[in-house]
Amino acid sequence: MTLVPQAIILGILTGGVYALMASGLTLIFGVMQIINVGHGALVILGAYLSFALLRSLHIDPFLSLVVTMPAMFVLGVVMQVVFVRPLKGDREALSVLVTYALALGIEGLLGFFFTNNYQQLNAWYETASIRLFNFRIAYVYIFGFALCLAILGGIFWMLYRTTFGRAIRATMLNRTAAQLVGVDVDRVSALAFGVGVASAAAGGVVFGITNVFNPGSHYDLISRLLTIIVLGGLGSLRGAIVGAMVMLVTTDVTAVVISPVWSSFVFFVILVCVLVVRPQGLYGVTVRDRA
Repeated sequence: MTLVPQAIILGILTGGVYALMASGLTLIFGVMQIINVGHGALVILGAYLSFALLRSLHIDPFLSLVVTMPAMFVLGVVMQVVFVRPLKGDREALSVLVTYALALGIEGLLGFFFTNNYQQLNAWYETASIRLFNFRIAYVYIFGFALCLAILGGIFWMLYRTTFGRAIRATMLNRTAAQLVGVDVDRVSALAFGVGVASAAAGGVVFGITNVFNPGSHYDLISRLLTIIVLGGLGSLRGAIVGAMVMLVTTDVTAVVISPVWSSFVFFVILVCVLVVRPQGLYGVTVRDRA
């Protein structure tokens, strides 16, 4: 019986990591109404950047975020200005093509510099653990969850306690109205894209410690992240957090109670049931300006 509580706790801890990765994806959609299918590749890029710093300079993966997050923020801003901003017409459809092309480009570059062999970020807390009740939890899950709380808390603080955050929320609610009251939506979009990509770097570190990865790992990852934000509601940061928790707890509990084979199936049953009742997701909005 201890397996179920352990699965719930591990689901919550890993759910925080997925919430962090999905938060950047849903923030980008909320501000610009583009579907960044390259977000998974950006997470893997963040993991590889930390891997390179660990291998060459022996910098701890979590400490490497001091370098990788600002670098990924700048990369995100450049990507938005160069590849996303020029899109006209049906931005959602075109964004899928453009960001998928970017994902393929990132995958190719990573394969060229690091080969296609599987890698993993190594640190002392990868195997060290703490006893909780009748089972043990690896420190990496606790540290990763704490990092997710800190970054997600910072994003919420930015959104609800700063002028820039109010500009982001105004753009998410109604892009045209935000422009009319003086919000520079192009600047807001570029910076929001940068914030989303920087959060991918943070998620990539925890993902890289807890999973083996190679340049092609982004395919499975982006499918999970898209599923999470669809369940939570496109453009909803709170929905991304709740959706990630539901997904990871459900799959982990199903794996120990029934079988790992059924874990993903049960989650998708929940997803379909939610979308039948609420097509916009748990916290999504029904109507939104598309200008």
